[in-house]
Amino acid sequence: MRYDKLIFVACAALGLASTPLDAQAPRGAQTPKPTTARTADGHPDLSGTYDVATMTPLERPAGVDRLVVTKEEADAAETYEAQRQIKNDAPLDPNRDAPPVGGENTTPKSYLEFLEKLGGGVVGGYNHFWLAEGNKLITVDGQKRSSIVIDPENGKIPKMKAEAITRNAALRAVSVNPAANEGAASAGPAGAFDGPELRPLAERCLLGFNSTSGPPTLPNYFYNNLKQIVQTPTQVMIVNEMVHDARIVRIGAEHLPKSVRKWMGDSVGHWEGDTLVVDTTNFTSKTQFQGASENLHIVERFTRVDPKTVLYRFTVEDPTTWDRPWTGEYPWNATSEKLYEYACHEGNYSLENMLRGARAKEAEDAKKTGKQ
Repeated sequence: MRYDKLIFVACAALGLASTPLDAQAPRGAQTPKPTTARTADGHPDLSGTYDVATMTPLERPAGVDRLVVTKEEADAAETYEAQRQIKNDAPLDPNRDAPPVGGENTTPKSYLEFLEKLGGGVVGGYNHFWLAEGNKLITVDGQKRSSIVIDPENGKIPKMKAEAITRNAALRAVSVNPAANEGAASAGPAGAFDGPELRPLAERCLLGFNSTSGPPTLPNYFYNNLKQIVQTPTQVMIVNEMVHDARIVRIGAEHLPKSVRKWMGDSVGHWEGDTLVVDTTNFTSKTQFQGASENLHIVERFTRVDPKTVLYRFTVEDPTTWDRPWTGEYPWNATSEKLYEYACHEGNYSLENMLRGARAKEAEDAKKTGKQ
């Protein structure tokens, strides 16, 4: 999903796009601070539960030309989002007017507002009781960031190659978007509702949407913001609260043969000093991160920068999709919250009802055309 046309909360009013700023973010990874938290084999202990809720988008919004925002800009953006969420959580007036014909038609003023409208369309999406959105921008090296993407310098995912656009268009013509959200955009071509196996993995509660499972593993932006790391000398497990995806990283191992493909790829890890480096290949066409192909290659770097923070950095490469690799990073902040099992829609009753609805529509269409 691309977010090129989003408005960065309240910052436009403060002249974010035109205000110069001398102190730009460093190009390298954040410098680790001394910590005694190490495992028995001498490596930094990354184990723990982390909250990655944030209002910072993956890509830099249109009109924002800098990675680092000033304190004043950040305060304005975060205050707006916090107040908006308080308003959304407040009880509704039972005597309020009916919504406008055709549904809500207000223009989103923030990234999260845009996502809410995208998720529910003009008729509205989740009741805000279910949402646990972030109301802070990500902070790296003490600096507030306008995007997770840090390279290219414009904060944008590189333009997709023509061959990749053609490839994806052909795929969409015969199958459902495997990384689809829970919205109408996941409807797919004719026959997409013929059986449950044709629906997207996320819709079937088999894999988290928007790459929450990874790699790269990204924030969800709506709810279920927790990630957990369980570390041993030979394996590291990364568990995501969203859809309860669990990825196993084999330390010091070799990649599986190319004939063995996995939804989340084949992840092997090694230590470079105090940084855990995870190399993932062997993806399938069913989990196309940002439209990538089976040639997708992800390198992740986990660095404990202080006792409560792990800096997560990832580099995405696929020469059949983009002309160049691109990189993003954001902090994982330790939390004492518990990570519970995500049951999704238990029993997939929603999926059953969707298929029932498709059969009902087919019957109605047959009556209109006189076919039985």
